[in-house]
Amino acid sequence: MTPSLEERPEAIQDVLSNPLKNAPKLVAPEPEHCPGPESEAAGKADSCAGCPNQAICASAPKGPDPDIPAITARLAGIKHKVLILSGKGGVGKSTFTSLLGHAFATNEDNTVGIMDTDICGPSIPKMMGVETEQIHVSGAGWSPVWVMENLGVMSVQFMLPNRDDAVIWRGPKKNGLIKQFLKDVEWGDMDFLLVDTPPGTSDEHLSVNSFLKESGVDGALVVTTPQEVSLLDVRKEIDFCRKAGIKVLGIVENMSGFVCPKCTHESQIFQATTGGARALAKEMNIPFLGAVPLDPRNWYVVRLRREFFRCLAG
Repeated sequence: MTPSLEERPEAIQDVLSNPLKNAPKLVAPEPEHCPGPESEAAGKADSCAGCPNQAICASAPKGPDPDIPAITARLAGIKHKVLILSGKGGVGKSTFTSLLGHAFATNEDNTVGIMDTDICGPSIPKMMGVETEQIHVSGAGWSPVWVMENLGVMSVQFMLPNRDDAVIWRGPKKNGLIKQFLKDVEWGDMDFLLVDTPPGTSDEHLSVNSFLKESGVDGALVVTTPQEVSLLDVRKEIDFCRKAGIKVLGIVENMSGFVCPKCTHESQIFQATTGGARALAKEMNIPFLGAVPLDPRNWYVVRLRREFFRCLAG
């Protein structure tokens, strides 16, 4: 059943203004490549040289993150946690995540959550048709926005005063909000938690991996398009996963051919000049999970919030 929680919007605004309440008090904005004022490298990294905050960060308390046990306890009821990654932006990763969430939720015995960690470019709420919703809060925590009785979503989009407001945050502040999504959201008992991430390998990826290490991640699905310019970055993404200890569950090739609805002729919009995702999967010894065509019905499904397979069957 959809939770009905007491609404306390002022708590959400407090988080937007300062999601890192326990961070050291800095005297200047963090530099572009700041390791984070609470990290082990704070005040010691090369990017710290010349920063007005260097002494403050270097003297700040270090040690194990005290919030990790709370995150682990909060996520204890989730059976499977899967990251959705891409090397390039614009390959349809968030679309794939939303369709996968609907596909899992087609089984009424499954409870599914989608956590949108693309803090500066959240698109999951739009794709799920809930972009105007707001978060409700109670003593148990923040409630996900429920798209269906068994499909919930959490995103920074629900916390913005206006839909078109930009989120202009550096890494540490984004990391603080991701931590709160994991620690303070009442996810409850779930079969799947899908974590939609930004493209590339950024602070958000490092934070999610660090925060979820104790509770365990099943692995990552990597989404790409067929052309080599996308595959180049996918190789880097897979290398990141291996260095971070994240199992790559497989590669999905999105936008793989377009079948004309009138004449049924198939055209390759994005040419797989080096063999596409299938060849890359073989090269890197990871599973190739399949190819998703450019199909107008995909967006039709997303807009109407209907399950993918049910729409195709109709």
